[in-house]
Amino acid sequence: MVSVLDPVTRHAEATPDNIAIRGTDNHWTYRQLHDASLAFAGRIRDEGLSVGDRVLLAAPSVPEFIVAYMGIQAAGCVVVPINTMSAQPEVEYVLDDAEISLAIAWHQLGPAVQDAGSARGVPVWTLTEESAKADHPPATVVDRDTADTTAILYTSGTTGRPKGAQLTVGNLLSAGEIGAESSRGNPSDRTGTGLPLFHIFGQGSVMMATFTGGGSLSLLARFDPAAMLDLVRRDKLTIMAGVPTMWNAMLHAAADVDSSDFEQLRIAISGGASLPGEVARAFEARFNCTILEGYGLTETSAFGTFNSIDRVAKIGYTGRAVPRTEVEVRDHDGNVCQAGTVGEVFIKGPTVMKGYWKRPADTAAVLSDDGWFRTGDLGETDADGDLRIVDRVKDLIIRGGYNVYPGEVEEVLYQHPDIIEAAVIGIPDDYYGEEVAAVVAVRPGSDLEADDVTSWARERLSAYKIPRVVQFIDALPKGSTGKILKRSIDRTELLAQKQN
Repeated sequence: MVSVLDPVTRHAEATPDNIAIRGTDNHWTYRQLHDASLAFAGRIRDEGLSVGDRVLLAAPSVPEFIVAYMGIQAAGCVVVPINTMSAQPEVEYVLDDAEISLAIAWHQLGPAVQDAGSARGVPVWTLTEESAKADHPPATVVDRDTADTTAILYTSGTTGRPKGAQLTVGNLLSAGEIGAESSRGNPSDRTGTGLPLFHIFGQGSVMMATFTGGGSLSLLARFDPAAMLDLVRRDKLTIMAGVPTMWNAMLHAAADVDSSDFEQLRIAISGGASLPGEVARAFEARFNCTILEGYGLTETSAFGTFNSIDRVAKIGYTGRAVPRTEVEVRDHDGNVCQAGTVGEVFIKGPTVMKGYWKRPADTAAVLSDDGWFRTGDLGETDADGDLRIVDRVKDLIIRGGYNVYPGEVEEVLYQHPDIIEAAVIGIPDDYYGEEVAAVVAVRPGSDLEADDVTSWARERLSAYKIPRVVQFIDALPKGSTGKILKRSIDRTELLAQKQN
C-alpha cells in the first residue's frame, strides 16, 4: 500500500531540514511540508470526506498549492486541479462532472470558484499562506493501492467538452521515479519553473520528479521571462523546466543576462509543444545551455520520450522512450512504421492513465486492453530510434491532396529574423479543400509584410506548403502553460483575406 506523499515522507525522515520548496519570499523544509500536509489532511478528514472523494483545487504555483495537493493525497481523496483562469461555467462543469465534494481556491483568485460552489451547493475553502500553515491535529496517511485513482486532470477539450483523465497513485509515483532517473535527480538539485502546477507537466515531470530525487523546487506563481532569469541567478538553479514560448520569451528578454548566469544549470527541459529549432539554437548560442526536449501528455502523466543527458541532443527530436516505457509509431493499419515514415504515436507504460472519468467509450477509443495509449499525435523515428513529433492528427492540413504539417512550416517561419511567434493553420478553400494560413507576431519596428513572409517560405518549402494567407498579430493566444492555442485564433480575418 502506498501514497503519493511517500517521497516527501521519505525525505522528511532522512533529511528533514533540506529545503523542499522555495517560494517568492519563503521556503519550506521537507519536514515542514510533510507536517503541514498531514495537518491539512486532518482538516479534510474532519470535514467528513471519505477515501476516494473528489476535491477541486484552484491555485497558482505557490508552495501552498503543494501543501493542499499533498494534504488531499494524504487524506486518501482525489485531487482535481483546475486552471486558475477558469470562468464560473467552466468550474461548474467540473464540479458536476467530477462530483466534487469540496473545492479549495487560492485567496487571490476571482470569485469563479466561490460562485460556482454556491450555485452547486459545494463547500469552498479559501487557501491562504496562513491556512496552509494552520496548526491542526494531523491525519494518518491513508494507504492506497497503486491502481487507485488519485488525480483527475481535465483535458483542454479541443473537441467536445473536457474529459477527466484519471491518474492513479502508481502513475504519479512512476512519473516521479522516471523523471528523477531521466534527469539524474538528487538532493543537491535546485529545480525551478514558471509552469502551472495544475498542469501535468508541472505536477508529474517537475514536482513529483523533484520530490522523488529529494531536491528543492523553486516556484514562480506567474511566469515572467525577467523573473525567471532572476530565479536562475537567485536560487542557482541546476534544473529548469518550461514550454517553448517560455524559452523564446527569456531569449528576447535577456538583455542583461549572459552565459555565466547559467553555469550551474545542468538540464533545461522543454515540453508541452514542439520546440522550434531556431529557438533552441539561439538559446544555446546565447547562454551556452542546451535545451533537452521531451514528449508526453496528460494521459501519460507527462512522460513518453526524453532526450538522454548522456547524448548530444538532436534539435527537433524528443528522444527515445523513457525508462519502463514503450513508444511506437504506427500506420493506419496498426503496423509499426519504418524509420522516417510518419504515423501515429502510441505509448505504453506505468504512467499511462487509468481511463477517462465516466467516459468508457472515449477510453476505449484511445486505450487498448493491452495498455497501449493512442496519442493522436503524428510522429516519426530516425535510425537511432529518436522520436520527432510532426503534428497533431487534427492539425494536419490537406491542401489539394498533399499533407502539410504545420510544425514544418512554423519551423521555417521562426528562422526569419523578424518573426517572434508563428502559428500555421488550415482554412477552408473551395478548390484545394484547405489553404495554408500563417499568423505571426513580429519584432517591434519591423516593416515585414505578408508578401515578405510568403517569399521567405517559397525559398525554403515546396509550393503546396507555402502560406498563401498571412495575418500579423501583436501576440498569439496562449494557454496557462504558455502553449500557443491554435483553436483560439480568430479565422474571420484570415478567411476575409483569402477571399480578397
